[in-house]
Amino acid sequence: MRFLWRRVHYIVPIIILGLALGMQTRFGHLVEPFQLQVFDAMQRLNPRLYQDAPIRIIDIDEESIARFGQWPWPRTELANLLNQAFSLGAAALAFDVVFADPDRTSPGRIVDSWPDTAALADMRDRIKALPDHDGVFRDMIAQTNVVTGFVLTQEATERKPLTKWGIAEAGDDPRPFLHPFEGAVLNLPAIEQVSAGNGSFNLVPEQDNVIRRVNMFFRINDQIYPSLSAELLRVAQGASTFVLKASGANLEPGFGAHTGLNNAKIGALEIPTDGFGRLWLHYTRNVPSRYIPAWRLLEGRMASSEIEGRLLLVGTSAEGLRDIRATPLDPATPGVEIHANIIEQILLSHYLSRPDWAAGAETAYLLVLGLLLILLVNWFGATWAAAVGTVFLVGALSASWYAFSEHLWLLDPVMPSLAIVATYLATSSINLVKTEAERRQIRGAFGQYLSPALVEQLADNPSRLRLGGETRKMTFLFCDIRGFTPISEQFKSNPQGLTLLINRFLTPMTDVIMANGGTIDKYMGDCIMAFWNAPLDVPDHAERACTTALQMIDDLAVLNAELKTEAEADGRPFIPINVGIGLNTGECVVGNMGSLQRFDYSVLGDAVNLAARLEGQSKTYGVTTVIGEETHALAKAFPTLELDLVAVKGKSEAVRIYTLLGQPDQVGEQALACLQETTDQLIVSYRNQDWAAARRNLAAGRASHPDVGDLWDLYEERIDIYEGDPPGPDWDGVFVATTK
Repeated sequence: MRFLWRRVHYIVPIIILGLALGMQTRFGHLVEPFQLQVFDAMQRLNPRLYQDAPIRIIDIDEESIARFGQWPWPRTELANLLNQAFSLGAAALAFDVVFADPDRTSPGRIVDSWPDTAALADMRDRIKALPDHDGVFRDMIAQTNVVTGFVLTQEATERKPLTKWGIAEAGDDPRPFLHPFEGAVLNLPAIEQVSAGNGSFNLVPEQDNVIRRVNMFFRINDQIYPSLSAELLRVAQGASTFVLKASGANLEPGFGAHTGLNNAKIGALEIPTDGFGRLWLHYTRNVPSRYIPAWRLLEGRMASSEIEGRLLLVGTSAEGLRDIRATPLDPATPGVEIHANIIEQILLSHYLSRPDWAAGAETAYLLVLGLLLILLVNWFGATWAAAVGTVFLVGALSASWYAFSEHLWLLDPVMPSLAIVATYLATSSINLVKTEAERRQIRGAFGQYLSPALVEQLADNPSRLRLGGETRKMTFLFCDIRGFTPISEQFKSNPQGLTLLINRFLTPMTDVIMANGGTIDKYMGDCIMAFWNAPLDVPDHAERACTTALQMIDDLAVLNAELKTEAEADGRPFIPINVGIGLNTGECVVGNMGSLQRFDYSVLGDAVNLAARLEGQSKTYGVTTVIGEETHALAKAFPTLELDLVAVKGKSEAVRIYTLLGQPDQVGEQALACLQETTDQLIVSYRNQDWAAARRNLAAGRASHPDVGDLWDLYEERIDIYEGDPPGPDWDGVFVATTK
C-alpha cells in the first residue's frame, strides 16, 4: 500500500489519460459535439469567400408576393415562371417546394364550391372547360429541364418517390451507411411523372439542429434516392447514373475495413463524402447577388445573360414562408440557400474534409503530450510542466487553424487539449494533496472563519450539489403573449420601454402562479413556464393550475385597462396584450438539471413538451386556454369545452384537448351548457363524417355563440375540405397539427 501511495501521482493521471484515449477512439460520438463547435468557430472566423458559380436562387420574396399575391400562387403563374426561365436559357431548375395537393385556384375546383343551381349550370360548364392549372403546369414541366423535390419522412407511405436515375455501385454496399427513411411527402403523380429529375430536399441536422454536413443520398429500404442538389446536377449534365464508390472499391483506401462511402460521381463531377455519404459545408456569408427576385423573372425584366446556362433553385426568403435552418454562420438561414451552397462548392471543387488520418493524429498528440506532462510535473514541478504544455497547446491550435485556412482540413485541437489539461490537473492536484497533508494542522486553524451552519448543511446533504432528479406526476403551464411583434414595434426606439412592459406583464402573472402554489421554472422572453407538485407535494395540482390560468386572464384584463388609459393619455394607439395558455398533466423527471458546472431545478419529459405545444394551439382554435386530456380528467369541477382530437407537431399520438370556460361555480350556467351541447354535437357529426349535420350544428353555434367564431371558422374550413375530398372510412377524426 505504501508503494502504491508513493506511485499514485503516476497511476491516477495515467488512468485519466487512458480514459481520455478511450473517449477519443471508442466513444467518438461523445467527443464529436465538441469538435463540431470548434469547426463552427473556424467557419465563423474564415467563411468561404463567394465566387460566382452558375447557380442562382429564384426567390419568392416579399416584393414578389406583394406583386403576385399570397403564396401559394396559381400554378399557371409557376408555369409562366418556368417559361420565362427556360426561354432565357436556364440549364435546369429545381423546386424547393412540394406540390402535394391540386391547385385550389383551378377553374374546375373553384366552381365545385358553387351552389348547384340551374342558373349557374351554363357558366359552370364553360368555366370547367377552361384549362386546369395543374395541367398547364405539368405540360410546361414536361417541356423543360425541371427537377421536382420531395420530403422523406419516418412514417411509411404507400407511394414512394419516382426514380429517374440509375445507381452504379463500386466496393461495399453503400445502403447500410445511408440515412434511412420510411416514406415521403410527394408531388402530384402527374407532375412527378413528367419531371426530368426527382430529389429529396431533406437537410438532416446534427444533434444541436445545426446543418454542417448534408446527405447527398438517402434510402427507403433498399432503394437509394439522391438529394435535390445531386439530382439537379445530374439533370443539368444530362447524366443518367450516379456512381457511388465505397470502401473496397478499386483505388479506394479501406485496408480491409468497411468504412462506407468515399465519394460519389455525378456526370463529370466527383464529390468526396464521408462514410455516410455526407458533404461538409463551408458556408459563405449572405450574398444578395445569389438571389433573383421571382417578380423580375415573371415580369420579363431579366436579361438572358443573368439566366443563360445557369442552374436555378426556386425557394423563398419571405417571412412566414421560409424553411429556416441553423448553420455555423447564421441561426436563420433559408433552406434553399443551403442547397445553393452545396451546388456552389461542388461546381467550384471547394471541399472541407476531415482526413482519414485526423483521428489518429489527434490521439497520438494526446498520448505523447499526456505522458510527457505526467513526467514533467513529477520531475520539474507544475510550473515548468504548465509552460511546456502551454507551448504545445498553442502549437496545436495554430496547426489546426493553418490546416483549415490553407488546406480546408478539419483537425480538432480542443478535445485532445482538454484531455491533456485534465491529465495535468490530476497530476498537479495529487501533488498538491501530498503537500497539503503536511500542512493540515496549520490549515485547521482557519476553520473558525467558516460558517458552521453552511458546513453542516452541505455535510448532511451533499446531494444538493449533484445532478439528478425524481419522477413525479405534475401539471405544467405555458403562457405566451400573442401578437408580440406589433407590440414590440411600438418600442423600436425605446427598448427600455419594452422591457418595462414585459416586466409589468410578468409580475402579476408570476404573483398568481406563486399564490396558487406553483413553481416558476423559467422565463423565455414574453413566455412563462411553471409547474405544480414539485418540489413540494400539491395533491390538487391540476385544479390549482386551472385556477391559476383563469386568474391570469382576469389579471391581464386589469393590466390591459391600465395600459389603455396610459396609451390614451399619451396619444398613442393601444394594442392590448393577449395570451395563449397551455396546461398539461403527466409524469416527468424533476430535479437539478444541467452540467456539473451549472445546473437549475427544472423538469424533463414528454408531458412538458406537450404543454408547450398546447399553448401554441390556442391560436389555432381561437381560445385563450388549451388543456390536455389528463388535466381535464383531474380537474372535472371546471366547466370545459372539447376542442378537438389532435396530434400536435412532433408527436404521432393524438390527445383530446379542451378549453376552460370558467370557474367551478359557473358549472350549469345556461349559456355555457348550450355552448357545450352545440359543440359536442358538432364534433360527433364531424367525426362521423356527417357533413350535413355538422353544418347544421355549425350554423346553430354561430347563431347562439358568435364569440367563438374562430372555432366555428376552423371547423367550417375542414368540412369544406373533407366534403370535396373525404378522409375515408378508416379516419378516426384526428387532426394532425403542422404548426407549433
